[in-house]
Amino acid sequence: MVDLPIVQRAQSLRTAPFTPGDATREELFREGLYDKGLRWLMGSAYACHPKRISTLPALLYWTLADIARGGTDIPDQARTHNPPDTFGGVCRDITPEKIMAAARLGFYPWCHLGPLKWWTRSQRMVLVPSELHIPKRLAREMRKTPYKITFDRAFDEVIKACAGHRKGRPTGLTWITPQIMRLYSELFDQGHAHSFEVWSEDGHLIGGGYGIAFGQIFVGESQFSHETNTSKMGFASLHHHLAKWGYVLSDGKDYTQVIASLGFDKIPRAQYEAVLKEHAYSGGKEGPWVVEDDLATIAAV
Repeated sequence: MVDLPIVQRAQSLRTAPFTPGDATREELFREGLYDKGLRWLMGSAYACHPKRISTLPALLYWTLADIARGGTDIPDQARTHNPPDTFGGVCRDITPEKIMAAARLGFYPWCHLGPLKWWTRSQRMVLVPSELHIPKRLAREMRKTPYKITFDRAFDEVIKACAGHRKGRPTGLTWITPQIMRLYSELFDQGHAHSFEVWSEDGHLIGGGYGIAFGQIFVGESQFSHETNTSKMGFASLHHHLAKWGYVLSDGKDYTQVIASLGFDKIPRAQYEAVLKEHAYSGGKEGPWVVEDDLATIAAV
């Protein structure tokens, strides 16, 4: 069973939104000087990687040019730059409301270091939720596991874990900065952001992920696993419920091996924007999300 104090605290996060001065959230999201220095160092190394360094001059140019004109409030679909793929401007006075307005146009804020920047992609990794592929081995694990899945129970803990060290990623390399944590936790308070949590039999948070929903679209932001396949199990549960609730598209943004193995595929940006135009403004699941089917039931579908 899930530890009751953890669940009670997590439920309170959903029913009683944090205020800017809330010590618990501020302490959880705080970044020390060492961690900030390491993030900047690893972010610089990421930008200078041989696969990306050729686009760095263009990124610096467009960043400085946009700063000089005051930044970008809400990005314009007709005003992007490529390379890099695909820059929409420097975020000006970013708020949760601006994130949602930009998301309906296909943009999201992202940056390892320096000012937050608006991005979209020329190719988008997406999935129709009802077409999620659950590999046979994963389905077998889901039928036998003692793990439990919840939604919207521990959003702050999930986003903090997504920002932390994970296997296969250098320590300190993350785009989930304290600013991003605060913005998306406010979106959670407003009912726009959602999390899925995977709990061990003794009540520890061992996997999870989060994203935002608008209309019949879900945009995944990040996920983590502290045990083998826990994020995949949570991801499978999430998409089973998205299909059940009538969502037409799940957006994974960029290619990763994990989401590709679950059936995500690339579509052109223009096609993605056409889906947004039709489905981003109505429909969807209102209120806090609650798990309706367990892992064994989902694996048997």
